[in-house]
Amino acid sequence: MDPQTYMDVATVVTKLKMYPYFDIAHYILMCISVREDILPQQPQAGSSGPVQLFSRKHPLSSWLSSMLICFAGSLIANFLLGEPIITPFKDHQSIITATTVWYLVNYSPFDLVYKLCKFLPFKLAICVLKETQRAHKVYHGVLVAAKLYPSAYLIIVLVGTIKGAGSGLIKNFDRLIRGIWIPGSNEVLQPSFATKASLVASVIFLCERLNLITVPHPLIYFGIVLFFVYFKISSVVLGIHDPFVPLENLFCAIFMGGMWDALRRAATKEPAKEDDSKDPRNDVIKSKEEKKKD
Repeated sequence: MDPQTYMDVATVVTKLKMYPYFDIAHYILMCISVREDILPQQPQAGSSGPVQLFSRKHPLSSWLSSMLICFAGSLIANFLLGEPIITPFKDHQSIITATTVWYLVNYSPFDLVYKLCKFLPFKLAICVLKETQRAHKVYHGVLVAAKLYPSAYLIIVLVGTIKGAGSGLIKNFDRLIRGIWIPGSNEVLQPSFATKASLVASVIFLCERLNLITVPHPLIYFGIVLFFVYFKISSVVLGIHDPFVPLENLFCAIFMGGMWDALRRAATKEPAKEDDSKDPRNDVIKSKEEKKKD
């Protein structure tokens, strides 16, 4: 691609408005994640499915859970920055849009909307819009935190990460609303690729603000969007869920004691002892002892 054309496209992507299309894509994926998170819970015989049964028996819980996931990044970021937590719910337009999406995902006739969103071509398009919005959220999270705490780099990166991957961080609390408690599964113990990617993007945006990266902002922003979109499509199509795992394993082996543990095990390894039960001489000794007893 011609450099000027690439720059023009990057500038257009930087100036995209998130409402309504990108936000709707985000709401769709969040409501689907809440719906599918109920799947392992107690299916009952004769029902059309545990998800539909839950949404029909507990519509308030299902709705509140979906709203928390849809606005999770803003809720957690406001809590950490000392702003009113309930601020995201003052935007009636967004609430009505998210509620409409929730209703269609859970209650559309013949489950048509859910099946359509799970159809691969539509799913890929929705994921592209969602990942573009994720980059937007990370950047604006870094921007807001940098204005409030200009020299607090950890806070800036933390807020940017939360804005981009808040749905995973609030999942345990969100599950409690639906009567599910899985303490061994949370984003701190098992961080998802979305959280790791948001962390990397936050660090890159921070480096840009510190003038450690001298590339024009539209190119950095567009590059992060492509990074998110590429690996999301790879996850959906190819099943590559976390490309950071090989780097993490290498880092842990070198800096987190893995290499020294392997050397210690190799140095202290004792020669394997012979299994006495397989020695034929034992059979002779046992037979002699039995004869003496007789």
